[in-house]
Amino acid sequence: MTSELPAASLIRRLAALGYDALLLIALIFITTGIIVPLYTHSGLPVTDINGVVKPPAWFAQGVLLPLLLLEIWGFYAWFWLHGGQTLGMNTWRIQVRRADGAPLTLKDTVKRFAAGLLSWLLLGAGYLLALVPPQRQTLHDRLSRTVVVTLPKKEKKKKG
Repeated sequence: MTSELPAASLIRRLAALGYDALLLIALIFITTGIIVPLYTHSGLPVTDINGVVKPPAWFAQGVLLPLLLLEIWGFYAWFWLHGGQTLGMNTWRIQVRRADGAPLTLKDTVKRFAAGLLSWLLLGAGYLLALVPPQRQTLHDRLSRTVVVTLPKKEKKKKG
């Protein structure tokens, strides 16, 4: 790691992830609340279960899930490309960078997001690598050649 800033702790990472999850849940609800009614009123085949009309399983798995994954990647990519911090990361003073210290590129965001999905598919075990010194990098940090650092506190301006 070329940065002189310390690696972000697992606690800070998870706290930022939790904060971002609240924002993403709202975004997912909004998207689903728009897409599902559009489908059910499109005239395409629907499933009726006890009077509840919903899209068939293929729609949820083949259209809605990929759309939501694209939306979640877009959320992270936007923030990572514009300052290296999501709102949760900003709150917890952590920032993602390439291992060489440069800002992330669009290609880096794709790699990091895909590697992050792998960390979750391993039931979150990819995050546990952040507990291993000296690098303290998660699986997705290592696979995407990125680092998450803790930023210093900003000095408060004195009044007067």
